[in-house]
Amino acid sequence: MSSTELPGVRAITAAAAPRVAAVRVAEGEELRSVALPGLTLTVRSRPPARIGLPPALYVHGLGGSSLNWSALMQLLDDVVDGEAVDLPGFGDSPPPDDGDYSVTGHARAVIRHLDAAGRGPVHLLGNSLGGAVATRVAAVRPDLVRTLTLVSPALPELRVQRSAVPTALLALPGVASLFSRLTKDWTAEQRTRGVMALCYGDPGRVDDEGLRNAVEEMERRMQLPYFWEVMARSARGIVDAYTLGGQHGLWRQAERVLAPTLLVYGGRDQLVAYRMARRAAAAFRDSRLLSLPDAGHVAMMEYPETVALAFRELVNDFDRS
Repeated sequence: MSSTELPGVRAITAAAAPRVAAVRVAEGEELRSVALPGLTLTVRSRPPARIGLPPALYVHGLGGSSLNWSALMQLLDDVVDGEAVDLPGFGDSPPPDDGDYSVTGHARAVIRHLDAAGRGPVHLLGNSLGGAVATRVAAVRPDLVRTLTLVSPALPELRVQRSAVPTALLALPGVASLFSRLTKDWTAEQRTRGVMALCYGDPGRVDDEGLRNAVEEMERRMQLPYFWEVMARSARGIVDAYTLGGQHGLWRQAERVLAPTLLVYGGRDQLVAYRMARRAAAAFRDSRLLSLPDAGHVAMMEYPETVALAFRELVNDFDRS
């Protein structure tokens, strides 16, 4: 049993993954499936504006997918050759064979992909859980990372915000299945609006088309029999990472990151406290901070132009150094 396996629940492997509605592909994007030892990853990409741009990899957060990066990826296609990965069990990627959804397990998947593709070093970007994953990758494999961009990274907090508690509770045995039963009559739109209320500083910034696309993706996800299992195990992986001390602790690893780092924090974030920005800025040795007072947990979706501008400055400074 892996450290994130739920008692009494059999891991659903890629072989058992059902057929569901096709995942959305925005205009100009491409999807491909990458087979690696023990797992298969879906990778979203957008052809760069010109040949020879440096590679970038985007890593989404808990409950998210590579779709979370579509807006930013489009704004940066003249700066980097970007790819966004669906972590194992999320988006269009099936569950991994070993059922490991720990932060280390997800980081191992990212490293395997980068090693197999030979694209490193990359400009590595991560949001929430993806921020924790990216931090671990940058710490243990500095040869794979040019720069690091973290949007509301899930780094350990001693005083977790009250609004983040329900998400953390998913890590407890039985809570995910209980929540699944209690919400079985909820529509996809109700679920989607609930997620947006939690993740956006101002859900009103989402236009009608964006809402429709999000509802369709929610409908697709709810057809997956492993949806709640993946959410619960990944939530437990975050909690385990929060309690891990010593050299493998995320804050200790943050101190070991050599890559120039852009930190993005939202003043209305209900999942990662805005006060953590100061600690993160002190932990990452070569860091700069972008504070967005009106942003929530997904600034790259709420304010993609602002995040893109800060990233451009990071890359320009890296190229000059």
